[in-house]
Amino acid sequence: MFTSIKKRLRKIVFLESKPESGEVFLNQRRVFTLPSKPGLVFVVLLLLMFLASTNYSLNLGFGLTYVLGGIALINVFYAFRNLAYLHLLPGSSRAVFAGEETEYTVYLINRRVHARYAISVGFAEKGHPEKFVDIAPDNRVAVQLSYPTTSRGWQAIPRIRLQTHYPLGLLRAWSTWLPDSVALVYPQPGENPPPLPLSGEGKKTEVPGHAGDEDFAGVRAYQPGDAMKHLAWKQIAKVDPSLGGNLVTKQFAGGSGSDVLLDFRSMSGNMDTELKLSRMTSWVLEADQRGLTYGFRLGQTEYDPASGPEHCNACLRALALYDL
Repeated sequence: MFTSIKKRLRKIVFLESKPESGEVFLNQRRVFTLPSKPGLVFVVLLLLMFLASTNYSLNLGFGLTYVLGGIALINVFYAFRNLAYLHLLPGSSRAVFAGEETEYTVYLINRRVHARYAISVGFAEKGHPEKFVDIAPDNRVAVQLSYPTTSRGWQAIPRIRLQTHYPLGLLRAWSTWLPDSVALVYPQPGENPPPLPLSGEGKKTEVPGHAGDEDFAGVRAYQPGDAMKHLAWKQIAKVDPSLGGNLVTKQFAGGSGSDVLLDFRSMSGNMDTELKLSRMTSWVLEADQRGLTYGFRLGQTEYDPASGPEHCNACLRALALYDL
């Protein structure tokens, strides 16, 4: 008996720690049942009713106790059947920037002739909201689960818990699932990035609205790595940085969009790697939003000047996976 319990506990640990790829089938060995708090109260009530009926020889009390006990046994069957024999399938995930919440899609597939009701789907970690779904016979339901991100790269989906209290809430049937699914997390875009860098190899014809250094377009807060020649010395002379005044940098507009080159090696060596990636992310988004043609260099990755969503996604992907 104890050997069987140990094997079952090992099975639970295995399911919680090793990701499972493809479609997963919840057989009877993967569904566990435990009394809920109302269920424990109900059991105590049945015991009190049985003791009172025995003490006072109440036949009607015995009958009511047995009827309620039979209802509890039927509840066990329906609670177990409501969750068992489901098919689980991981879906796609949405790429986001660090600090945002990514969305994982999972599918619950019911290939049985009976419907499933009030199945709770959520992450096993505490503090995450759960979603309740009903599944019609021979049907599937897509569930989107959100999870916060903190750093760039591949983020694996956390362990998922499925549970149900159907039909009477006296019993909790539950199971766990760790899908082999990941989401891509891009670096967090930096705030107030400097102007888009130029390669100096494009045409000299001005294109209105494109990034360049032809026309003065205003000033912004100083960012580490800004060129000294771009500092707005007239504005800086009016304030005292030692007294809390902020340095400011000039911004320019104009130039040729074909001259834009985003090169990781061209940035200041004193900057942190993550800060460089964050700044390049901002540049990629800005160049894509303005419809510019831009080149991209990051370590061994080099893309010729191009534009469009595919080029933008390729650059963001390279930034997310750099040196990982």
